[in-house]
Parts: sequence; structure tokens; C-alpha cells
Amino acid sequence: MARGSTRVATGTGVAFTTSPLLAPELPVWRSRCVLFVISALFALLAARAAWLQAVSEGFLQEQGAARYLRTLELPASRGRILDRQGRVLAVSIPARTVWANPEHAAGADPASLRELARLLEMDEGIVRARLASDRSFVYLKRQVDVDTARRILALGIPGIATRDDTRRHYPEGGIAAHLVGFTNIEDAGQEGMELARQQDLLGRPGARRVIRDRLGHLAQDLGTMRPAIDGRDLSLSIDRNLQHIARTHLAAGLERHQAKAGGIVVLDVRSGEVLALANLPDYDPNDRGRLSGAQLRNRVLTDTFEPGSVVKPFTIALALAQGIATPQTLVETEGGRLRIGSASIGDASRHGTLTVSQVLEKSSNIGTAKLALQMRPESMWTLFTEVGFGQAPDLGFPGSVAGRLRPHHSWRPIEQATISYGHGLSTSLMQLARAYLVFARDGEIVPVTLLKRDDAPAARQVIPGPIAREVRAMMERAAGPEGTAARARVAGYRVAGKTSTAHKVKAGRYVNRYVASFVGLAPVSDPRIIVAVMVDEPTAGGHYGGLVAAPVFAVVTQDVLRALNVHPDAPVGDIIAPDQP
Repeated sequence: MARGSTRVATGTGVAFTTSPLLAPELPVWRSRCVLFVISALFALLAARAAWLQAVSEGFLQEQGAARYLRTLELPASRGRILDRQGRVLAVSIPARTVWANPEHAAGADPASLRELARLLEMDEGIVRARLASDRSFVYLKRQVDVDTARRILALGIPGIATRDDTRRHYPEGGIAAHLVGFTNIEDAGQEGMELARQQDLLGRPGARRVIRDRLGHLAQDLGTMRPAIDGRDLSLSIDRNLQHIARTHLAAGLERHQAKAGGIVVLDVRSGEVLALANLPDYDPNDRGRLSGAQLRNRVLTDTFEPGSVVKPFTIALALAQGIATPQTLVETEGGRLRIGSASIGDASRHGTLTVSQVLEKSSNIGTAKLALQMRPESMWTLFTEVGFGQAPDLGFPGSVAGRLRPHHSWRPIEQATISYGHGLSTSLMQLARAYLVFARDGEIVPVTLLKRDDAPAARQVIPGPIAREVRAMMERAAGPEGTAARARVAGYRVAGKTSTAHKVKAGRYVNRYVASFVGLAPVSDPRIIVAVMVDEPTAGGHYGGLVAAPVFAVVTQDVLRALNVHPDAPVGDIIAPDQP
């Protein structure tokens, strides 16, 4: 080929110079292979980009948001618990949670740590142990009051911080502790109405979204996602002042008779509302460091006992309603001892022949039993059931008991006799108080409630009105000078009621320990309140209901009626002060 001529690469159509430096030395297939690999890589990159931006877009956005977006809870305030006049019995107040990042607090000054432990009211060793944790967040103490938290922050200890919290506070202390109850550190109800009405009181927390930087600082507030809904306030039926009256006089009665425990309940006859409910021993829900089971028990609702003679008015009412007797019918009490089959029953004193009215006035077991044995067991059981014996009160309160009333078809004559005067069955003090509504409301009974009522309750007729008024008159004589409850009298007011002194049962046997009780109503002319008192194991100054429980009834009834501005219905006579032994 002549000089200067060009050479064309085979199969390419590309002209090259004849310079040997430009002559191709690699096979053509290798360059094609490199081109294919590069093209494939670009295709993979394009596919990956499409995958990330289309298919995985949601996942990647979530992962990114997780690194800067935060959802903060907006706490809901727990509802208040109020008495019937709107006075606060339980409220949530601002507090602080003290927490720490142990890594940042590692070099804290020992003197500052000692002061921190003192302010937290914690052992210094426990504080140091928590600050030695390998976690990035540890609680030191929750529900610290605001002033204390402020002083803790003033110590300037690295890694120590606080955040908002709330603490449940009970302004009246132990006055209504058994009814109100308390919450735990998580703001969940543990006892009383705090537990029974947890869902109403709790409310619903809200939420809001924020952006935080890598150091955890708030960079932007994106707004509320869900508003917080505060819990609803709860208005109880009790009155704080009446509660104080009941508890104070019950405490004095227990101290005077050196009793183990006691309970008292005051009912509004017209509405069925519980105006006061107190138990002793009690506790302060603001200071629960050393609580015992005895302190926590709401004995008025959860403890049962044989009611004894306070049941006699119901047996006599049934005898009158069935035409078996009238108030003037004579009953022979058999010299104080009556044999029924192979067993016998007796009276505390010999009374001879008594009218039915005197049977109740003198509290004769024999007279009551002889009336009961003329009835069918089924009719007795029906009446007892209708007034609430053997039925748990519908109060929505945790631990309310039903007591015990055996089916009538299993009653033997001796059992029917003893049940007629309150032995062989068990009730709570609340059941007794409610049952007495039939005498205060002219034979009607209504549901009782622990919540304030705005409307009149639905009433149910249990016994005829005239019969209820006759028995009420008998119970007035029982609380009179010649009755077993002379110390239940109240200056200026007519009262009616019945005492009881019942042996306690241990391991299935009666023992020489007693429950003294009294249930009564006032004023007799137009009943407004029912007061039921129970004193468990009095050991000084007697153990009879007329000596132990009746005086407590008298002073509580007197003060409550005056507080309610109820007009007197009797002249003020020479009545011995009911709180004197």
C-alpha cells in the first residue's frame, strides 16, 4: 500500500492512520463486553432508583421520620371527686418526675448527690445505684412536688432533669377515705370510688407531633393530632360536714368502749342517698406508707355479721300484714325459755305475757319466734329478700357483699325461729340501713346510691303503709324510756329504732365476742334520715347495743338533723346527754 494511504478497520468502517501506535491490539469482543457491563450497571442503578422512589417510598419516609419526628402525649387531667355541695374530696395537682441520664451524671459532686437524695427523701445508696446504670434514662422519683423539683434542678447536677407529672391529692384526708379511695403512681384507681369509677375519672390522653434535632431539642411543633379529653368530675352523695359529724362521734364511741372497729352510715330517706359513711380504723390516702388490711376495709359495705334483734321489726311487720296479730295481741313468753324440737331459745329477761308491741319494745326472742312459727317460711324469706337481705346492694362499689340468707325450703322450725330474730343469717350495715327504709317511707323501698341524685328514685311497695307506720310507732317505744334503747333519744326529736347485741361466730361456733348495733330513723313524724351504727367487739362499759351503739346514734342524729335544718317534732325534755356512759 502506498505511503499516505489509509487503512479501514475490518467490520467497523472506522479509518485509522497507519501509525502503529494507533493500531488496535485488543480483540473487538472485549470492548463490546465492557460496554455491555457498563450498560447493565446503569440499568441496575435506574431500577434501584425506581424501586426506592416508587415501591419503597413509604417505608423510607417512615424510617426518616423516625429519626426526627416524635409523638408527644398530651396528658388528660383526672376528674375531681366532689361531695354533694361541690367541695373537693380528690383532685390532681401539678407535680414533677425527676429522671436522669446516668452517663452525663457520672462525674457529679458527692455533696450534690447527698443533697439530691435528701430532697428526694431517698437513701443515698439507692440514688447512686440508679445513677450507675448503663441505660440512658432512669427514673429517680415520680410525683415530686413542684417546689422540691425546682430545688433539685438548682443543684446543677449534670444529667438530672424533670418533666411534668400530676399527683392525686385528698384535701379532707381520712374523713371519707373508705368511700373515695386512692390511686397508684400510674394514676389508676386502687380502692373506693377511684377504682369503681376509673373509666369516668381517667379521661383520654391526647397527642401532638414535633420535630426534634439530633440532640433531642424541640425544633418545630407540627400541631395537635388528637386533643386530650379530661376525665369527668364525680359528685358523691355524701356531705363533707355530715361525714365529719359521723366519723367524730363514731371515734368517740369506739374509744369510750375500747372497741376493735366500727362503722356508721346515714341515709336520706327521701332520695336513698348516702349522706355519710365512715369506718374505723381508717387511713389518710395522702400518706399510705404503713397501710394494713384492717384500715382499708370498708366495713359498712364489705363486712357481714349476724344482725340480731334489728331484724325483729320485719318479722312483726309480716305478722301484722298477714293478720296473724295486731299490736295489742297477747303473746306468752314462756317464762323466758321456749323449747322447739330438741333445741331451745331464750330471752335475756323474763317478761311473762306481752303484747306484740311490747315484744318489740322489750326485744323478746320468744315472742318474735312464736309469731314467726305461725307463718310459712316462704313468706318470711320473700319479705327478707325484698328488703335486701341476701342481695348485694346495687352500688357499683368494689367489695359490696350480699350476706347470707339460706333458701326457705331448707329451714327447720328452730331455724325459722332464730332467723325471725336475726340469727342464722348475715348482713352488712348498709343492707340494714336500706332495709329500714320500708319503715321510714311507709312501706316503700328505694335503691340506695353513693352518687348525688338529681331525680326522685323509683320506689317499690313492700308492706302496706299502715303496717309500716304501726311498726314505726312500736320502734319509737323501743327507743323510749321503757325500751332497750333509752339512750337513743334525742332532745327535740322523736326517734324510732332497734338495738341488737349479737355473738360473733368463729370457726362455726359462737364465742363471747359481740357486735353491738343500732338502726333508727328520725324524726318519727316525718322521717328524714336513717342512721345505722355498728361497734365491733366493745370491751369496756358493756357490750349491749343499747349501751354502746345507741348513744352514737343519738349524737349523730342530733347533729345531722340540726345541720339539715330539720324542724324538731318533740319538746326538749330532760334527756340524759346521749354521749355519756
